[in-house]
Amino acid sequence: MSKIADCIRIALSVLLLAASVSAPAQSPVFRGDTLTEAALINALVPRPGGVRTRDIAGGGPGSGSASVLVTFRTNSAAITPEARVELDIIAGALQTPQLSGFGFFVEGHADPRGPDWYNLSLSERRAQSVVAYLAQVRGVAPQRLTPVGKGETEQLYPDNPTAPENRRVTIKTKVQ
Repeated sequence: MSKIADCIRIALSVLLLAASVSAPAQSPVFRGDTLTEAALINALVPRPGGVRTRDIAGGGPGSGSASVLVTFRTNSAAITPEARVELDIIAGALQTPQLSGFGFFVEGHADPRGPDWYNLSLSERRAQSVVAYLAQVRGVAPQRLTPVGKGETEQLYPDNPTAPENRRVTIKTKVQ
């Protein structure tokens, strides 16, 4: 029985190691005190060895991706007063010399409450609202911003579908 238990432990260890190697790194969710211009710049400026594709995954330093907890009211794409604070910080980071030469995808995400088609539409409207605010209110050049709706397809916490982190905005650097 001991050999069987040892074999099971070894097999589980191998499976866990394989899962950790193949699993994509989760993007940190910036909010509150963690949302600073410096933190966003650090995450959004691509660095050698960072992910350098058009569909950027990850979220660590130099990955080109940053998830920001920008809140919306249920079934709404209107920018809230709370969201303005976060978006002002994002705008400040995007207008720094370190990021001024890049374009960005602004991805809206939704949780799975509601039909897929509705969540996709809602996430698109939210991404468009963020782009409009950044461009019209904060002066970020609109040609640098591309809104993308993701619906409920890229949840950070699939085991907790209604977690606020699943209703977020992700900023991804466009890299050639």
